[in-house]
Amino acid sequence: MSWTPQTAAPATAPGDGDLPLGDVLVADRLVPAQGPDVPCPAAALVAGELSRRGARPVRGALRLPAPPGAGAGEGGAHRSGAEGAVHDGGYTAVVAGSDPPRGLGAARTAAAAPGEKGERAVREAVDSWLAVAGTARTVLLAAPRSFCAGVERAIEVVERVLEQRGSPVYVRKQIVHNTHVVSGLEARGAVFVDELDEVPEGATVVFSAHGVAPQVHRQAAERGLRVVDAACPLVTKVHAEARRFASRGDTVVLIGHDGHEEVEGTLGEAPESTVLVETPEDVAALEVADPDRVAYLTQTTLAVDETAAVVDALRARFPAVRGPASDDICYATTNRQDALDAIAGESDVVLVVGSANSSNSVRLVELAERRGTPAHLVDDTGEIRPEWLAGVYTVGLTAGASAPPGLVEEVITALGGLGPVTVHEREVARETVHFALPSAALRS
Repeated sequence: MSWTPQTAAPATAPGDGDLPLGDVLVADRLVPAQGPDVPCPAAALVAGELSRRGARPVRGALRLPAPPGAGAGEGGAHRSGAEGAVHDGGYTAVVAGSDPPRGLGAARTAAAAPGEKGERAVREAVDSWLAVAGTARTVLLAAPRSFCAGVERAIEVVERVLEQRGSPVYVRKQIVHNTHVVSGLEARGAVFVDELDEVPEGATVVFSAHGVAPQVHRQAAERGLRVVDAACPLVTKVHAEARRFASRGDTVVLIGHDGHEEVEGTLGEAPESTVLVETPEDVAALEVADPDRVAYLTQTTLAVDETAAVVDALRARFPAVRGPASDDICYATTNRQDALDAIAGESDVVLVVGSANSSNSVRLVELAERRGTPAHLVDDTGEIRPEWLAGVYTVGLTAGASAPPGLVEEVITALGGLGPVTVHEREVARETVHFALPSAALRS
């Protein structure tokens, strides 16, 4: 059933009078005249859809008037007049003159009327989520997921340096590829820059988890910067291998994605001896000085199966090719791919929590799709679209190695606002890896 705006006086909400024209209040909890507050777990879903439709959602509590004739103790979640709340079995919807199924987070227009366009956006956003509400779903939760040891280490490096040296602390590039991590550190005083010429001479600068080329270290020294290198030790291992292979006269074939920060750093270790390939077709077109002196390395966040195909092509083309003593694709990338592989075939859709510039997160989406399951990358709950859940009863859920684990919990909570959710975790490996902090992060 549809949600239809009415002209009757709305329920009041804190700050309604301060909302600019066109803003829409999306309630994350209902505050009845009497009784306990009622959470609206799907509010983030509604707010995200409103944003995509051009509205300006504002999250907050929605105060509800007591229903007409209610006595003491009867003012909890309720239906009241043209606009009120429906509450049943833990699922809540704020509605206006309609009777929707249970399970929708609250939404309504602010006291300052948003106009016809805004009202249409509200109606369409709520209707789109009502269409997929009321369904019991199973969430298959992949494990391991979210932060890896290298990401945790890099974040802790910035936090430690901020505590010891105060703000600002400059960070070259994103410390890890996640918008929520970056914004959280910015709020604490970190300043993210693209290049070192944006950092004042003599200031402290942290290098990201993806590693940097030697030239960047030299530039930092020339400008008198105090450097704290947060490069993941597994990336540092690849850099050392590049130097070793190049020093013995090999052409170093780096398998990776052009333009990725990790690849740029590795290429910089031996630029005259290193070539980049991404696909078996690139290998077929490769020309080297000596076919008997070829070695390969890989970016740490690649898809295991796709990388194997490129390595097979290298071995077929250059039988004497040498590789690293141990796989360059890191344990965390491999574990997250194996965990997703364990649930993708049983899922109607897969949601991967991670940012668009996160290589390992994008690889998870691609892996699910290669297994025949529709998959979507979302930075957070607000990016989930209702059409993805139409006819869906089983949702596969995971997160890239740079995505905070709390974001996954928020997705589960929001899905629970649409209807009953049962969560089954599938663990394929137990991660116990821990990396010590660099000494520069331990000095004040």
